[in-house]
Amino acid sequence: MLELSFFQIKNSREPLTQVSADLTFADGFYERSKDLLYEVKNAHVEGQLFYDEPFVTGNFQVEADLLVPSSRSLEAVPLHQKFSFVENYSDHEPTQEEKQLGLMIIPLADDRIDVQTAVEDNILLNIPTTILTEQEATEGLYPEGQGWEVVSEQDFAEQKKDQVNPAFAQLQDLLDKMQADENEEK
Repeated sequence: MLELSFFQIKNSREPLTQVSADLTFADGFYERSKDLLYEVKNAHVEGQLFYDEPFVTGNFQVEADLLVPSSRSLEAVPLHQKFSFVENYSDHEPTQEEKQLGLMIIPLADDRIDVQTAVEDNILLNIPTTILTEQEATEGLYPEGQGWEVVSEQDFAEQKKDQVNPAFAQLQDLLDKMQADENEEK
């Protein structure tokens, strides 16, 4: 667990507290994220924390190699992540005025800033919603089963364009019948 002390950073003579660490992930993280990812390797966090009254602000950069499920087939797909995030930590519950600043403010129950959990949460938040295997991306493969199939939006629009609305088909039949009756009367 990577944890830092709010009050040590607040009272430090140094303007910045540097963080650089390789991270490992406990079973609790994998249990919490079981539907979102299979594995995390080579996770590294770099960051700077400083006190800017009334918060300790952390600016972090994360790099990690993930193994995540394909959004189509659930097949394992390697994904390299590189992102940054900023969080503000407070030793009190944020006031309404502080909340209106639009900052991510994390109230601390004690003196501990849990950088590990912050990184874990942001890894999960930065996983894209659409993840495809190379084959799925290049060949446009979609899952299918007995009596069903998944189609692309483009294919669906094409099918929809060629499909006749049954209500309009009945109306067209009625109009054709009326026209035929008029022609017979003439």
